[in-house]
Amino acid sequence: MAFPRATEIAQLLVKARVQPGDHVVDATVGNGHDTLFLAACVGPAGRVDGFDIQGEAIMSARARLGENTAVALHLRGHEEMAVVVPPGVKVVMFNLGYFPSGDRTVITRPETTLPALEAALNLLAPDGLLTVVVYPGHPGGAEEAERIESWLGRLSPERYRVIHYGASGRPGAATPPYLLAVERGKTEAAVD
Repeated sequence: MAFPRATEIAQLLVKARVQPGDHVVDATVGNGHDTLFLAACVGPAGRVDGFDIQGEAIMSARARLGENTAVALHLRGHEEMAVVVPPGVKVVMFNLGYFPSGDRTVITRPETTLPALEAALNLLAPDGLLTVVVYPGHPGGAEEAERIESWLGRLSPERYRVIHYGASGRPGAATPPYLLAVERGKTEAAVD
C-alpha cells in the first residue's frame, strides 16, 4: 500500500474540519478538483469561493462543477481574495504550481503567493485551517517553497500550529510535492 499523496492528506485534514454550511476558499482553482471536493464538504447551504488567474482554468472548473450554486469562481489572483471574501472562513486550500492542462509557464510565484497566504490567515475563523500543497520540482517552485517555509517560520507558535507532510527526496530524483498545513488557534488573535 502506497502512502497517501500530499493532496490526499490535505483533503483528509479538510474533511475532518469542515461542516455543511461552512464558508471555504479554493485559492488556486486549476481544474477544479479541490473546488468540487470543497463544495461536497460544505453542501448546498455552504459557500466556496474559488480563485484563478487563467480563464481556461475557470472554464474547466465550471464544467467539472456543473450547476453547483454553492460555488463562486473568481477570475482574479489569490492575493486578492480578501477583496471578495469576508473574514470567518473555515478552510483555505492552496495547490501551488501550474494549471496542469494549461500554459505551464504561468506558475504561482512568491510575489503573489505570500500576500495570498497572509490574506488567508487573516480570513480564517478561530480553529480554521490553511492547507498548501507545494511543488518544488518545477522551474520557480523551489524558490517559492523556500520563501513559504521562511514565512511559516515567522508565525507565532502560540497562535498557529504548523505541520509538514511529504516524502523525502532521493538524490537525482525529482523533488516530490509536499503539504504544509496551518491551524489557527481558537482565539481571535490577528496575524503578526
